[in-house]
Amino acid sequence: MDLFYVLPQQLDLDHARAVIDGEQFHHLARVLRCQPGDLVPITDGAGMAAELAVEAIGKHSLEGAIKNPLHVPPPATQVTVALSLLKLPQRFDLFLEKATELGVARIVPMMTKRTVSTPDSGKIERKLERWRGIVQSAARQSRRLHLPELMPPLVFREALSLDGYDLRMIAHESEESFPSFEPAGKKILFLVGGEGGFTDAEVAEAVGAGFTPVSFGASVLRAETAGLFAVALVRSMLLAEADPAKRL
Repeated sequence: MDLFYVLPQQLDLDHARAVIDGEQFHHLARVLRCQPGDLVPITDGAGMAAELAVEAIGKHSLEGAIKNPLHVPPPATQVTVALSLLKLPQRFDLFLEKATELGVARIVPMMTKRTVSTPDSGKIERKLERWRGIVQSAARQSRRLHLPELMPPLVFREALSLDGYDLRMIAHESEESFPSFEPAGKKILFLVGGEGGFTDAEVAEAVGAGFTPVSFGASVLRAETAGLFAVALVRSMLLAEADPAKRL
C-alpha cells in the first residue's frame, strides 16, 4: 500500500489521532476500498512513520488512532536542484515527479536570463499548490518519509545566494569535465538552466559566487533530464555506501 501524508492540522499527537481527507481519502475509500479496522501507513512528511488504525469512514474523510509511531531522521546526503522554469509546464511537472522519486531534498524553481516562462505574481501560489500535489503524490508512491522542500520561484541571483551547502555546481554544456567528489553526508546544490542553458555571464557570476561548472556528458540534455541526472548521479554514487542513512 502507498504511504499517506497527514498535515499538521490533521494530526492530534496528544491523543494519537489523525484524519485523512481530500484526494488521499478518495484513493483510500474509493480505490483501495479501505474499511474500519484496516491499518494504513502514514507519515507527516517530516520523518514520522506510523500506522493509522481506521475507525470511522465518512463521506469526505476517515479517521482513526495512530499506532506504532517512530521518527526516522532525514538522509545525511541531501541534493537540491535549482531548475529553470520551462516553456512547457508538463516538462517541469515531470521533473518534480521523478526527482521526488529519486530522493531530491529540495527543489528550487528558478528564473534565468533565458527562462521563457515567467509566472505571473498573482498565479505563483496556485502553481505552488499544484506542484506540491505532484510532489506529494510522487513521495507517497515512493514511500518517502521526508517530503522534499519546494521553494517559491527565485531569480538566478537569489539562487546563487542559497547557503548551507558543502558542494555547489552549475551544469553547462560548454564545460568538458566533471570533478571527482565524495557526496556521502554532504549537502549538494546543482543549478540547471532551461531552454538555451545559461548565458556566459551567468556562468561567470556563478563561478565568482563559488560554484563549479560541470559537464553532464557530450550529448546536450533537455533541462528536465539534466535536473534528473543530477539527482540520479548522486543516488548512484551512494548505492555502495555501507551506511544506509547516507543514501537518498
